[in-house]
Amino acid sequence: MTGEAVLELRQVTKQYVMGDVTLNALKNVNLVLYRNEYAAFIGPSGSGKTTLMNIVGCLDKPTSGEYILNGTPVAEQDDNALARIRNREIGFVFQNFNLLGRANALHNVMQPLIYRGIPLGERKRMATEALQNVGLGDRLHHLPNQLSGGQRQRVAIARALVGKPSILLADEPTGNLDSSTSRDVMTMFDTLHRAGHTIIIVTHDQNIANHCRRVIRMMDGQILSDTATAGKEENLEVLRRV
Repeated sequence: MTGEAVLELRQVTKQYVMGDVTLNALKNVNLVLYRNEYAAFIGPSGSGKTTLMNIVGCLDKPTSGEYILNGTPVAEQDDNALARIRNREIGFVFQNFNLLGRANALHNVMQPLIYRGIPLGERKRMATEALQNVGLGDRLHHLPNQLSGGQRQRVAIARALVGKPSILLADEPTGNLDSSTSRDVMTMFDTLHRAGHTIIIVTHDQNIANHCRRVIRMMDGQILSDTATAGKEENLEVLRRV
């Protein structure tokens, strides 16, 4: 793989101490992710994929090792700096959507822009454009409970993309969706990749990972395999079995 590196992990370890027991959640992980990659972190529960996601997403720090994100040594930053980096560099999409229940779609998508000090009018313009880009231009003023599961996930994707982050990081993005809606959401990720976005999907499901162009398989806190694939952007037959 050649091109511009977005992130690099060098000998990253993560340990959790619980009484007299030390849990090695990550063990000397090395990884480089390039711009416009479409990658999956895949593995069973306890494999280390969620810990890896938390470090890549600047939600946690490694116990040792280096993490370079767009040239910034992230592991050396304090909590305030990490919060700023998350806001500007990482767009999160969660399994449970994490939408504000009393805010409409427009205000949910505007939320990350508040912390950047962007004026209200510009926030509304950017959020409206992001919702239009995910096919929800006619749902701007709907509350989450007025939207289907797929529509709520589209709002979450718009919120993740509105600040133009370096990485779109999706944690089990189809976990709460039926098979038909899952196909629609994964087709959207395929389209976003073709449009130039850098995407990481965290999943336990091989069917979802099959959409990605690179599959990073985790086991016991280590990268078991790192494979480039052709991707399956129209993987409908496989996803019917999700």
